[in-house]
Amino acid sequence: MITRLLLISFIFVTAALSQDAAHANYKSPYKVKFTFKEEDLIGDIIKGPRGDWKETASVPYRDWYNPANQGKWRTWGPAAKHFSPPAGLSGKTVEWSRERVIATGLRFVGYSYQHHHVPDWDPPADWPRDPEMKTPSGKGVDCSNFTAFVYNLAHGIKPTGTVKDQSELTEMPGPGPNRTIPVKHIELPKNYEDFEKALLTGDLLYVKNTSGKLSHVVIWVGKIGQSPDGTPLILDSTGTGSKDSDGKEIPDGIQLRAFRSTSWYYKQASHAIRVIPDGK
Repeated sequence: MITRLLLISFIFVTAALSQDAAHANYKSPYKVKFTFKEEDLIGDIIKGPRGDWKETASVPYRDWYNPANQGKWRTWGPAAKHFSPPAGLSGKTVEWSRERVIATGLRFVGYSYQHHHVPDWDPPADWPRDPEMKTPSGKGVDCSNFTAFVYNLAHGIKPTGTVKDQSELTEMPGPGPNRTIPVKHIELPKNYEDFEKALLTGDLLYVKNTSGKLSHVVIWVGKIGQSPDGTPLILDSTGTGSKDSDGKEIPDGIQLRAFRSTSWYYKQASHAIRVIPDGK
């Protein structure tokens, strides 16, 4: 029995090291060219307390790994706290607000795909684990908890992390606690070529699985995205399986990926939600 447990532990450790190496060694051909300086977009996240990962949950960091919370949190860990809106938000343009979403999301590129609410929650080996998860335990989030966390950290807008419920929202909590903001549902065009006209940077694009069930969400990068072949880009957290324009497999988790006409993202696209309102 001890030998078997040691073997299982060895397999998981080896898999985790292999996964870490894949993330560390991967060089994406995709880039984002912002029209605002990084300091202007997310300086408060880079240097200020807003970017302190130990302050991202609804409970103090000292309680993150308290065994007493295992039954309550299960595999998901602590919930994210609701951030206040960033200082000076009312005086910013919609373009700044949209680009801040992408700049915030890019801070987590390389995090793995996990069923967590908070990206930096890294449960110990004896913590309960979802048996359906194929990736070793570690820091990371799933698709809808990623989009929820990014909007929360960027703007203090905190939608649910459940993908189907998130896709049906007509309003979201925020900016900051005790407020709500209406959101706009976007009907998608029939032709692939028209997606770039219909969607704007920061829009949330929802995708169905092959059975027709709503199962995934991505952030549309829009005109600030740059790919070698001009293909539109999305930012999301998902598993392995997709390849970049160089033919290399993209690691699981949070990465920039291409929105191709042959991709599942396009073929199974359902609708989009615009959180940042239209306007100047």
